[in-house]
Amino acid sequence: MKNKPIYQLIGSFTLLFFAALCYIVRFYPETLSGFDRGIIRAVHQLYPQMNGYFLWVTKFANPITVIILSLVFVGLFYFNKQKITALWLAASMALVSGIGNHLLKLFFHRARPTILPHMVTEHSFSFPSGHATASTLLYGTLIFVMALFFKEKTPRLIAQIVVGLLIVSIVISRIYLGVHYPSDVLAGALFGSSWLLFTYPYYKEKKLAYDLKAIRRQK
Repeated sequence: MKNKPIYQLIGSFTLLFFAALCYIVRFYPETLSGFDRGIIRAVHQLYPQMNGYFLWVTKFANPITVIILSLVFVGLFYFNKQKITALWLAASMALVSGIGNHLLKLFFHRARPTILPHMVTEHSFSFPSGHATASTLLYGTLIFVMALFFKEKTPRLIAQIVVGLLIVSIVISRIYLGVHYPSDVLAGALFGSSWLLFTYPYYKEKKLAYDLKAIRRQK
């Protein structure tokens, strides 16, 4: 893949940014107070007009929704002869969103913010945001493989923009609903993005090899 170094370079920066944020949260969490509170105040300027929208959009990254959609898309890819895509999505959701994010929450043990009233009920720890990680991985994967759904460039680009805006809305919703610090959702987005950026070139290489073998078998 000719753009592999570019993806890996950007992935390296996102991973380093994520690692730095983890270090600060672990050892110097008070230094993020101004950053977190400033963004929380800015987002809460939308209250209460956006209550309905953010309560609705956050459900697209609820655990049950993510599990169902992941299974649907994995099955869709698998039974439409896109087994490498199915494997990539399944690995992302199971290893990174499922196991990885959960272990990080237990390690950092960060309590939920109490700056604003919680508009939804959450019981797990705060850092990194599971909703941000899951939405970045699930919907981010769909952005990368959108060519499987749309062959023409214009509708494909429109679909990618819409899905990208969905990710942004979910991330903002977690701050708006009072259950996450901005640094939580930033970490989740960086965590998911770094995985996608590092693994996408390998996915493309494996998919090309798999597709070529499938073509040879058909001859």
